[in-house]
Amino acid sequence: MARVESIPLEIAGYKILPLSLPPLPSYPVSATHYLYLQPHEPKLPTPTAARSLFLVNVPIDSTELHIKNLFSIQLGLPQGRIEEVQFAGSKKRVTGANDAAERPRKEKQSKKRKRGHEMGVIEELEGAELPATWDRDLRKEGLTAVVVFVDRPSMDAAYKAVKKIVKVGEKPVWGEGLEGKIPALGSARYFNHHKLQYPNKEQLLQSVNTYMTAFAAREAAQTRLQARQRQVPDADGFVTVTKGGRNGPARQEIAQEVALKQKEKQKGLEDFYRFQHREKKKAKAAELMRKFEADRKKVEQMKARRNTFTPE
Repeated sequence: MARVESIPLEIAGYKILPLSLPPLPSYPVSATHYLYLQPHEPKLPTPTAARSLFLVNVPIDSTELHIKNLFSIQLGLPQGRIEEVQFAGSKKRVTGANDAAERPRKEKQSKKRKRGHEMGVIEELEGAELPATWDRDLRKEGLTAVVVFVDRPSMDAAYKAVKKIVKVGEKPVWGEGLEGKIPALGSARYFNHHKLQYPNKEQLLQSVNTYMTAFAAREAAQTRLQARQRQVPDADGFVTVTKGGRNGPARQEIAQEVALKQKEKQKGLEDFYRFQHREKKKAKAAELMRKFEADRKKVEQMKARRNTFTPE
């Protein structure tokens, strides 16, 4: 490690870790890069925030292996204490070209759907991506990253190691010990890029077949779901109209059963509004008047028959 000139130890709550960038054939002069870090405190808490460090201004050639080498080898943290490194704006992928550099973890969800699409779109499917054309990613200047440790004590130990090395006044050499373990930059990167643009036929065929198999399975599942919707009425007894062939309406018994249940639910709500109560009273009074008139006519008819004498 090289000695560092006098710089502030902290700025705006971030610890300043100077890194020595080794000279390159195209620029044979060493330079100093400043990495800023602090415990991760996102606006929306996450399950891993308490055991993570937030890094600002990571070097543009950063990889997960670079970060692990920095903390585990150069800062003295035991190996295997870093769970993952999340670079802002990056999407992990597994390719045959960068397996030696880093082996990203598998995505927990193999399929994602874009919202607002009628049939859904398989956005990501493991094993169905087209082969990558770059052997490693380059970061934007000033990019951030989150280093997730296996537990909180590991994160605290790493943060203390950073404060100790900054206080001593040393600066680690970026990428020291990784020679031959990561894909090279410069002209070799573009030669490899040109080669990866023409993948072998077997790899390309496997990727396309995997995607088409998943897409066909998804369409079949969607068709089965629509067929069920055409056969099952909703709470009001109506059958959902869906796109597809005609399979006939729902059974009449099921529709009548649903309609009866709906009628049972509406019991007791006849007098919910005041006008309903008034109308019910008027209807009851009219019914009483009708019965009274009918009874009065019967009485008059009985009186008339009683006063009439019919000789034999």
